[in-house]
Amino acid sequence: MRATLRWAHADLRAHRGAALFTVLATAGIIVSLLLASAFFAYAANPWQRVFTQSSGAHVWIHTRATADAGSLAGLDGVEAASGPFRTARATLEHGGARASLELRAAGPEEPDTARPLITGGRWLSSDARDGIVLESSVAHALWAGPGDALTVRAPGGKARTLRVAGVAESAEPRYDPGETPGVGWVLPGALSSVETRPDHLGQAIGLRLQDPTDTDFAVQRVVTELGAEEVTGVSLWQRARAEAVGDDRLVGQLLGLFGLGALLAAALAVGGAITTRVRGHLRDISVLKAIGFAPGQVVRMFLVQHLGLALLGVVCGAVLAEVLGPHLPGRIGEAVALWQALPEHRWAPFAVMGGALVFIAAATCLAAWRAGRVPPVPVARAAIDPGRRMSGTTRRALGMRLPPALVLGWRGAFQRPVRALASVGRLALPLLLITVAVGTWTTLDRFESHPEKIGLAAPLAARGEGLSDARIRALLSKDPEVTAVYPGTETEALVPGQTGMITLQGLGTDRRPYPFSVAEGRPAHGEDEAVAGQGLLDLLDVEVGDWVRMTVGGSPQVLHIVGRSIEPEQGGRVISTSVDTLRERDPKLEPDFYHLALRPGANPEAVSASLADTSHGRLEVREIPNPADRLSAVRGVSLGLIAVLGLIGLAELSTTIGAAVRDRRRDLLALRAIGLTPRQIAAVIVAGTGFTALAAAVAGTVIGTFASGWMIDLQGRSSGMGAGIAEAPPLGVLLLIGAGAVAGAVAAAALPAARAARSRLADTASDVL
Repeated sequence: MRATLRWAHADLRAHRGAALFTVLATAGIIVSLLLASAFFAYAANPWQRVFTQSSGAHVWIHTRATADAGSLAGLDGVEAASGPFRTARATLEHGGARASLELRAAGPEEPDTARPLITGGRWLSSDARDGIVLESSVAHALWAGPGDALTVRAPGGKARTLRVAGVAESAEPRYDPGETPGVGWVLPGALSSVETRPDHLGQAIGLRLQDPTDTDFAVQRVVTELGAEEVTGVSLWQRARAEAVGDDRLVGQLLGLFGLGALLAAALAVGGAITTRVRGHLRDISVLKAIGFAPGQVVRMFLVQHLGLALLGVVCGAVLAEVLGPHLPGRIGEAVALWQALPEHRWAPFAVMGGALVFIAAATCLAAWRAGRVPPVPVARAAIDPGRRMSGTTRRALGMRLPPALVLGWRGAFQRPVRALASVGRLALPLLLITVAVGTWTTLDRFESHPEKIGLAAPLAARGEGLSDARIRALLSKDPEVTAVYPGTETEALVPGQTGMITLQGLGTDRRPYPFSVAEGRPAHGEDEAVAGQGLLDLLDVEVGDWVRMTVGGSPQVLHIVGRSIEPEQGGRVISTSVDTLRERDPKLEPDFYHLALRPGANPEAVSASLADTSHGRLEVREIPNPADRLSAVRGVSLGLIAVLGLIGLAELSTTIGAAVRDRRRDLLALRAIGLTPRQIAAVIVAGTGFTALAAAVAGTVIGTFASGWMIDLQGRSSGMGAGIAEAPPLGVLLLIGAGAVAGAVAAAALPAARAARSRLADTASDVL
């Protein structure tokens, strides 16, 4: 062991640059992986982000008004409490929409624990006593925003008008019609004016626990403290998280695949660097065996040396990411700071570091095992392997009198097919993933620029209260920017067997059908014809061409599915037909809303404001949310991943350049002997690196283009939206990626090649073995 450590120390002193590069490359990859993990947590789990930023409560306890709810803050295991707040059940009405709500009496100061995160408007103010702050899900259901007037009515009470002061995000369970009421915060005086009966009031208190997993025991202590008769309801953070995660499944899947790809690319880059470094010590290994080193000692020597370098690089990278990460500008620093406050941060960095060390150890063991099999007597190797004939491509290039640097560079890059293929593969993987990221970005651009291709042919939805169907259509059609008005209605339907619910949607009429985006089959035009989303086809296990039966309001509805449409909402569990088809079952059916198609280039916000003015407030017009808004986090993460993959590609490129310079070192005497100048020799090395990068760029971009379409369509199918949403990256961007990779390789290889070409070599065994 002493001899092993002495050799490792001597080798590190002799190859300080290579050792420093190994440490820096490992540290850079660890930093990249940790930053990528922070991005994934930041974008793929918005509920956790809201919970962390708001110091959310793990348990919400609802009690009677007579209970001593404030005493729960002093229970063992409770870190902090929010409230107690006086509460009352009420019904909100706005523009014909209705939602059940739990009103909470809060003060002008926001609570420190379970603090609502304002996304629009402002918090409650003593200057506006009739203000209300709505949780975002119930605000969306009511089409309500800051400044809107709402009608609030307690059960059996009088109506009261409140004005929306703000909209906030909360980590509590979201509003679910018929299941979970929404949440609205009002001043104590406003609550007393809505619910005047003291026996109908309640209390709510949020408890933040020291141990988030101790919710069941905490509820038991609450019941013991207050009595079972005083507790009217309990809400746990696990339920809220489970409901929220379902909405971000597509984002999580996309980012998860990106993360696995980046981890694989980083692992291959580290393994390739170590394997190349071990290969460069073959002559030294022969000498060590000749003076008495056993194969086991050689293997142990390389394991100790490279695992020590890897461990140093991993620790340095982790320290840099943890210390400097929160101070980085923009979303990167915000993502790292948030990630450090999340529960998974307790184990995620160690998992990343451990995984990297395990892979490095595996790659080192394989390379060290090969080093242990090196014969003790060095075997001279010719500059050009006599066992391989010159390829036909090389012979034709020589016949065409191409520059020697290009011909010899080509042969140097591909004369060992297995090794060349490994180098090209390791360098192509980051380029492949970059192409996939660009494809994802292009698809999001398609969502925004051409929403009609993903089922959003109409950017606006309108509805009117107290107006007839004919009058509403007349008001909407007067605007010159509106090209079509499609009446619509939406209801819940029971699937066959009555085991689940789907959404039955009527849009358009038989004379003017709605232009659904049909990816398979054809649009619905005939009697009882419909199109369905992928989520509904999967749920019912049916295909295009089948007939389906459902129950709507106790009455059967049978429809013929003639096409599969792109459905971005409701997980794709939507079946759509015309309003006229639904009227056959219910002749008195009236449209609930109207979708408005606009002229190209029209501003939806301006059209919405114009319609509201011309109707004197009798019409409410809102923009239909674009699914690209929910996936906007992918853009920032894509930029971060492209930077990470670029760093991994540079690390692999450095390995390729080092191997090329080392291999060409044995050929320098021969190249000088045939008359090549130092500049031509440097050009040979640069050209070989450029050809390797060119092959990797072609393979990475071509395979990445196909992989991008396949992966995005696969994610679309699994999310219920359906396949057919992918958009290939533009050809110009692909050419730019390839040109950038080749130019970067050539630029990075220029200086090492020039130094190698100008080095003085002697015709000795050390330069040809």
